[in-house]
Amino acid sequence: MVHPLIGVHAAIGELGVLAFLWVFIELMNPSAQGIKRCKKAAIVGVVCFLTVWVTGGIYYVMYYGPQVKPLILAGPQPWAHKIVMEAKEHIFLFLPFLAISVLGAISSLGNSLLKDKNARRTVQWLSALCVILGMAMALMGYLISTAARLSLELGVKP
Repeated sequence: MVHPLIGVHAAIGELGVLAFLWVFIELMNPSAQGIKRCKKAAIVGVVCFLTVWVTGGIYYVMYYGPQVKPLILAGPQPWAHKIVMEAKEHIFLFLPFLAISVLGAISSLGNSLLKDKNARRTVQWLSALCVILGMAMALMGYLISTAARLSLELGVKP
């Protein structure tokens, strides 16, 4: 059975992705009110990514490591852990810091983002990177979960 913490982990992560998508779109045609909304969205995104960090860590230590990882490694798709999970772990560590950087840039630049096109584009692309990496996390999570389910369906014993 899938642990409910995985659903919480994934849902909050996707909310964080949507927050940074909001930042990206808001900066396409910025206004003073839009910059305020960007900052609020970035705060939501940072909180979500930090929360996902904690929930993912708890799940990994308490459930994934002792139960799911051995099941995947003994199953027909061990690459799901050996490659995908390893990549996910490293990208996952980087993502909250990237998100904090976006929030810091919006906070420090404020309304100067209205006039400074280069700064605005930089913040926009950093936000896009948060979205792309967040979506990659979701895809990797799907691949890992699929490998675990396949191992269970085949009756694999770790």
